[in-house]
Amino acid sequence: MWKKVLCLWTVCMILSLIPIVHDTYAEEQKQTLIIEVEGDPEKVKEEIEAYHPFVEVVAVYDIVFKGLAVEGKAEQLAELGSIEQVKTLHQVQTYETQPQHSDNADVTEQLEPSASKPYDINTTDFTGKGVKVGVIDTGIDYEHPDLQKNYQGGYDLVDFDDDPMETTPEEGQPTEHGTHVSGIIAGNGDIKGVAPDAELYAYRALGPGGSGSSVQVLAALEKAIEDEMDIINLSLGNDVNIPDYPTSMAVNRAREMGIIVVIANGNSGPDAWTVGSPATADHSVSVGASTTPQKEPVLTDTLEEKEIPLLEAIGAPQWELDNDYQLIDMDNMEQGQSLHGKIAITRRNEIPFFELALQAESMGAEALIIYNSESGPLQASVDNNRQPVNIPVASIEKEEGEWLQAQINKGNYFIDSIQKENTITIAPFSSRGPVTVHWNIKPDISAPGAGIWSTVPGGYQAMNGTSMASPHVAGAFAVLKEAHPDWTDEQLVGALKTTAQPFEEAETRLNATTQGMGLIHLEAAADPSTIIYDPQLEFGKLNQYQEAFTETVTVENKTDKEQTYYFEMPERKDGFVWDIPQSFTIEPQAQKEITVKLSMNRDRLEEGVHEGWLTLREGESNYELPYIIVNQEADQPKTAGFEFYLEPFENADYKYQFYVTESVKKMNVSLYNPETFLFERKLLEETELKEGKHEGVLRKEEAGAPGYYLALITAELENGEFEQIETMIMIE
Repeated sequence: MWKKVLCLWTVCMILSLIPIVHDTYAEEQKQTLIIEVEGDPEKVKEEIEAYHPFVEVVAVYDIVFKGLAVEGKAEQLAELGSIEQVKTLHQVQTYETQPQHSDNADVTEQLEPSASKPYDINTTDFTGKGVKVGVIDTGIDYEHPDLQKNYQGGYDLVDFDDDPMETTPEEGQPTEHGTHVSGIIAGNGDIKGVAPDAELYAYRALGPGGSGSSVQVLAALEKAIEDEMDIINLSLGNDVNIPDYPTSMAVNRAREMGIIVVIANGNSGPDAWTVGSPATADHSVSVGASTTPQKEPVLTDTLEEKEIPLLEAIGAPQWELDNDYQLIDMDNMEQGQSLHGKIAITRRNEIPFFELALQAESMGAEALIIYNSESGPLQASVDNNRQPVNIPVASIEKEEGEWLQAQINKGNYFIDSIQKENTITIAPFSSRGPVTVHWNIKPDISAPGAGIWSTVPGGYQAMNGTSMASPHVAGAFAVLKEAHPDWTDEQLVGALKTTAQPFEEAETRLNATTQGMGLIHLEAAADPSTIIYDPQLEFGKLNQYQEAFTETVTVENKTDKEQTYYFEMPERKDGFVWDIPQSFTIEPQAQKEITVKLSMNRDRLEEGVHEGWLTLREGESNYELPYIIVNQEADQPKTAGFEFYLEPFENADYKYQFYVTESVKKMNVSLYNPETFLFERKLLEETELKEGKHEGVLRKEEAGAPGYYLALITAELENGEFEQIETMIMIE
C-alpha cells in the first residue's frame, strides 16, 4: 500500500546518498522521517491521525517494509515516541545523479556512428513481448516517438498523480535520465531497446533537478509491486557500502516476492569497496559498466614509446584531432607566444575548468589538456551558463601531465593525437566491490555502460554510467522471460550469470569484485546447455587458526543428453586446501547440488581479501565460478553511514548512528570549521566497538554551539592503525 508522499528530492546515474540536513530554523520547519513499526502500519497510521493531528502521514509501507513516512515539527514528532508499535526510525536519504558524459543531438540528426546502441546485445528472436518492466527514476517522456508504443502507465510519486512525465522546464530544472534508461530497455522506433516489445511502466520517484528521497523510492517499489511488475530497474544508489539500509531491505523483500530487481552498481570506481546501497542488497542483481567498441583519443610519442589516454571533458566538443601538434604550457607562456594551431596544456588549479577552456580558445588553441594536481583520474566538466566551449577539452593524470611538462621544458615538443580502437573492459568509473560486513561479490554481472545512445526528451543522447548498464540487464531479463515463460526467476538469473563472459587483461582474469560474472551474453543465456544457480562462492571471513568453509551450488543440465562435469584443479595457493568433486554426471533436464569445501590456515595466508576463480568443464564448455574469502582483516572502510540529527522522539537530544565493518578500539568525531578547517571541538568518542551498527544519544548541551561543521571521524583499529573519513553535519 502506498500513499501520498511529500518531500524534496534528487537523482541518479551513479549516485551518492547524503543525509537531509535542516537549516538554522529547523525547529520551526517540518521534518520527514521513516518509522519502522511492529504490527500493522495502517493501525499506527490511525493512531497518529487520531491523537497527533499536527503530524501528517505521507506514506504507508506494508509490502516491502513495515512502516510509515511522517512529517511534522520536531516537537510534534517527539510525541510519537509514546506509540507502542514504533520500533525504530530512519533518516530520509537523498539520491543524486552525476552524469559521466552527455552528447546532445537533435531527433532528426543521424545517430553517432561511435555510440553503442542498446539492441546491439540482443541477437535473439525474442523482444520481451508481454513482459512488464518498471523503471523507478526521474519519469519518462512518454510522448517520445520511440517510447509511445511501449509505455503502459505508471505513477508520479512527486506530484501524486498518474502522470510520470519527466520534469519540464516550466516545472523546474528539467530531467532526462529516466527517459534515457527507458529507451535502453524498450525503445521501439529509431532507437531499438534490448527488449523493444516489453511493456514499460514509469515510477517517478525523483523530481526537479533530479532530486529524490528514500521516502519516494520505497513508495515507488511498493507501487511497482502492486502493479505486478515482472522486473524493476533502479538506476540509482549511493556510496555507503553497507548491506542493510531500508532501501536494500526493501529490494530483498521484492526479490522474495518474485520480482527481479536490477540495480546500478555505482560510478565511484575504479577503487575497491566503492559499491553503494541499495546495490549492496543480497538479492539484487547489481550491474557494473563495461566499455563499448569505440575509438578513443590518445596522445602518442612513438620515439619514447609513450601513449597517454585522454578523458574527454563533459560539455566540450568531441576530441577528433588526428595529427601531430605542438604542446604549449599555458601556465608558463612567453610574452607574445601564440597558441594558434597548437594544443594547450595546464595543471589543474583553482580556476574553473570552463574558464581555462575559454581562455585557451580565445588564444587560438586547437584543444586543451588539463592534468590533475593529485594522483588518480580527473573527470572534468566545462558546462556553464555563460557561453559554450568550442574546442575539445580532455584531462590526464598527474604523472602523465608532469611527464609531458618535462618534454616541453626540453624545447619545442610535438606529439601525435590519434584515434585508437579501445579494448572492451570494465569502465574505470564503474564501482567495485566487495560489500563490507557480508563480504559479498558485487557487481553480479556487467553490461555496456559507456557511450550508450538512447532516448531523451526531444531527441537522443549518448551517456556513460552504470545507470546505462543496469537497463541493459533489465531488458535482457525481459527477453529471457519471454523466451522461457515457465522458468523460475532463479533460472533466469542463473542463466544470465552462467553464460557471462569474464574479462581478462594481459592474459589475467579480472577479479569478480570488479566485473561480477563478466559481460552478459544474451544469446547464450537464452539457450543454455547448463545453468549454475548462485555461482558466486562467498565464503565469508576467516578468524580462527584453521577453519573449513562450505558452499553449495546447484548445477542444472538443460539438454536432452546426460552430461558429465569436472573441476579443473585450482591454482595452488599456500594456506588453501580445496575439497571439490573430481567429476559428476547429471541426467537430462535434471539438477544436482554440488558441495565445494575450502579449508584455510590463517597463518599461512596473507591478511586481506583473497579472490579467484574455479573452472567447471563439460565437454568443450567452460563455466567460471568466482570465489572470495577474507583472512582476518581487510582494507575496507572501517566506518560508514555516519548520521547525526535531532532525536525526534526526545526533542532535547541528538541521535547518532554509524556502522563499523570490523572491531574498532576507539572512534571519535571531531568538528572543524568547514571554511578555515580550524579545529573546533570533539563531538563524541566511543571505545571497544564490535562489528555492526552502533547508535547513541547526545544531549543538546553536549553537542555545543549550533552551525555547519566538517566532522572528521577517526577510527583506531585493533592493530594500532588509524582510518579517517569526513562528512558534513549540522547542529541546530
